[in-house]
Amino acid sequence: ERSALLRYGENPHQRAALYGGFLDVVEGLHGKELSFNNVVDVQAALALILDFDATASATAAILKHNTPCGAGSAASPLEAYRRAFATDRESPFGGIIVVNRSFDLDLAREVDEIFTEVLVAPEFTADALELLRKKKNRRLLRYRPQRIERAQLDWRRVYGGVLVQEPDFAADDLEHARVVTKRTPGEDERAALAFA
Repeated sequence: ERSALLRYGENPHQRAALYGGFLDVVEGLHGKELSFNNVVDVQAALALILDFDATASATAAILKHNTPCGAGSAASPLEAYRRAFATDRESPFGGIIVVNRSFDLDLAREVDEIFTEVLVAPEFTADALELLRKKKNRRLLRYRPQRIERAQLDWRRVYGGVLVQEPDFAADDLEHARVVTKRTPGEDERAALAFA
């Protein structure tokens, strides 16, 4: 079923609509309606953030035009965001920030310093919402991890048909990795590889 008519598609001359239950997974808390490009970017943000266990560490990622620009994990969402931002300080302008834990006031204050188009989290604290809602052009979205069916098949249209594949849940196990270089990676290098 059609859930929303979009203002336009990828470009202003293209008509577009959203079908299915995406808006059951992602709830708008503030800002104007999502555009076609916003939906594509939010999908990419969710696919990335769901690879990280929120009970193990806070993780933040910054995406722009469907492409990750930085990601970081730490004890708090603020520190995770700082690590993600340190990766590329230019690209976050006008992009999307996604976190796997509650978006709190400390994170909101720091994120508020740059223009971001969409902020995505499983929850926002009341004081963070109050601050973030002051900018009218910013979209705030709450995602519901329990409603996301990650085992759904991936579909991509091609001329004359459709490509379908299983989702990629494979994780490399570094415990069984074989070192083929002359120098053995250090602890920090192994941690960075595991994160990547």
